[in-house]
Amino acid sequence: MSAALSKATPVLFVERIEHSLPFFEAIGLAKVMDVPHGDHLGFCILSDGKLELMLQSFDSLAADMPQLADAARGKSFLFVEVPDLAAVEAALASHTLFLPRRTTFYGADETGFIEPGGHYVTFAQFAKDA
Repeated sequence: MSAALSKATPVLFVERIEHSLPFFEAIGLAKVMDVPHGDHLGFCILSDGKLELMLQSFDSLAADMPQLADAARGKSFLFVEVPDLAAVEAALASHTLFLPRRTTFYGADETGFIEPGGHYVTFAQFAKDA
């Protein structure tokens, strides 16, 4: 019997989930579940019905798995394929751009933004006939 995968969901660790929510809501993700931690959110799941992303606060992680608290402070890099790059650019225009729109050698138009938690998110639109 070989191992099989069913799903992979990134977990981004952030100082405050509430600061990152507007970024992900602007691109169509909605909070489908959350868990408080003290006076703020400690964990949440965002989804659009197809994609899923989890956010967890550093405080919540430190309480749950203290041995990982320091390791989680690094930044993540996400690559997300989208059907309409212009719509993403418009939705995130108020956020920090780290990668101006470009066409890559592998046939994608892409751009990248830093979400409020400090993670780098690249959005790519591939030509329909590529």
